[in-house]
Amino acid sequence: MKTTRVLYLALIALLLVGLFGDSAWAQEEAAGGKSMTAIEFVKYGGAIGGMIILMSVIAMGMSIERAIGLKRDNVVPPDVLGTLEQLFDEEEYEEAMTVCEAQPCFLTNVIAAGLPKIGTTYEYISDAMSEVGDFEATKLQQSISYINFIVQLSPMAGLFGTVYGMIGAFNTIATSATPPTPAQLAGGIQQALVTTCMGIFVAILFSPVYFYYRNKVQRMILEVSAISEELMERFKE
Repeated sequence: MKTTRVLYLALIALLLVGLFGDSAWAQEEAAGGKSMTAIEFVKYGGAIGGMIILMSVIAMGMSIERAIGLKRDNVVPPDVLGTLEQLFDEEEYEEAMTVCEAQPCFLTNVIAAGLPKIGTTYEYISDAMSEVGDFEATKLQQSISYINFIVQLSPMAGLFGTVYGMIGAFNTIATSATPPTPAQLAGGIQQALVTTCMGIFVAILFSPVYFYYRNKVQRMILEVSAISEELMERFKE
């Protein structure tokens, strides 16, 4: 349900951008200018704009992959949890270890780290699970960090396009034998503005996605920690 909300928000953002963009271009056309198509908009971005579009495609792919990979059933499978709770109640710890090894996931990896320590103190069990839990939590956090990397990189790429476009415009002024016309300067300035727009748009679009997944990962880490501690509480002195 929450993932669907994020997708809806992303779709609304795209529609708003398209609405206001079409409105601005329509006003330009009504004033006697030539309207800009989406293909022309992308073309004016040049190679830097193409790189920003590629980053947005990669971020979208990673977002979809994480929507699948971070499902609760993949991190805390309900059937596996029910089986483990039953085996712990029956004190069948060797069979519980077999279940964990047969179905590795965040939860089973943490519990499997504590099972061999049964018979020692609760502190040894807790320390072993905490060590593996930290490792598994780091893997989850790293899996979404690349989305944040694109969120941070895309405005910088847009700024690079801005500087590059302005350099081109000033180079036209410097090398022209006669005062350049606005049309001669428009290409560099247009690239500067288009790449800036692209970079900011990608950052705005995927920032909510990253924060959603970051909060979801934190909730999963806390949930796995609470479940594993509850299962091992029976070994407290």
